Amino acid sequence: MSVKIGENIDLGEFPLLLAPMEDVSDPPFRYVCKQNGVDLMYTEFISSEGLIRDAAKSVQKLDIFEYERPIGIQIFGGDIESMRQSTEICTKAGPDLIDINYGCPVKKVVCKGAGSSLLQDIDKMVAMTKAVVDATDLPVTVKTRLGWDDNTKNVYEVAERLQDVGIKALAIHGRTRAQLYKGQADWSMIRDIKRNPRIQIPIFGNGDVDSVEKAAAWRQEFEVDGIMIGRAAIGYPWIFREIKHFFKTGQRLEGPTIAERVEVCRTHLNKSIEWKGDKLGIFEMRRHYANYFKGIPNFKEHRMKLVSLQSQTEILEVLHEIEHNFTAEAEIV
Repeated sequence: MSVKIGENIDLGEFPLLLAPMEDVSDPPFRYVCKQNGVDLMYTEFISSEGLIRDAAKSVQKLDIFEYERPIGIQIFGGDIESMRQSTEICTKAGPDLIDINYGCPVKKVVCKGAGSSLLQDIDKMVAMTKAVVDATDLPVTVKTRLGWDDNTKNVYEVAERLQDVGIKALAIHGRTRAQLYKGQADWSMIRDIKRNPRIQIPIFGNGDVDSVEKAAAWRQEFEVDGIMIGRAAIGYPWIFREIKHFFKTGQRLEGPTIAERVEVCRTHLNKSIEWKGDKLGIFEMRRHYANYFKGIPNFKEHRMKLVSLQSQTEILEVLHEIEHNFTAEAEIV
């Protein structure tokens, strides 16, 4: 059965979502994920305070492109009026939906009363959500966690109350704020919410899905409407196509060849420079090389070149060298 957010966003059967990740989910990264079959993406989370102050970094994150659709803009903040105003700004940028972040566990966000901090004040969370819903004609969705800590796992209440004020989908990370990203994600409460007859909106599971096998097993075990993938897609956007292929055929797709790794890395680099300019585009791409070529033996020398070179032409030459040398080695083996 097709999963819909609101009246107009049809994601097909069991969609795969790219989690919004700060300093990762920018347009260049989203581009390579979209090429590999992701069904719904979001911007990096954007500070509501930054938006209403017209801060350059926040405003730049509003950049979205037609080929990315459907796409949501994710916002966070601790002040209801600022969230309302930023919703109006985001709506003018033309996304398909607005997403509210009630899940970020990072201290600098939480100490401002934003992100997962709102899990300590559900009444305020509900009021903030209603203000956002009322400020836009777009569907509003939410990403959150199980609760603040083990003693306050209140996501069951959160799901019902946020649905009551008009959200159209809920993504839940299977950890509390106190856990950060440690330990294992627990999706059992996510399944309980999905089984709640009062819940009519799509429920997406998030946290620890890093393989085709896990995606297939958790789809069955936890009965979610779709899966949101974050860290496992960094340097490996092929995870989306591999999961989709497995769901469709029951067969595992071969992993990417060296040529494919180089091609996607090259595309990511070019898009990064196109969007951010030479200096920043090259610098911010450095964090991705190790992931794109993870598991390839004797790669250190090439990686050191990639993270030290400062011109697009030189980096592209190294990528060409990698494709030629490592493809030849693979053929010999």
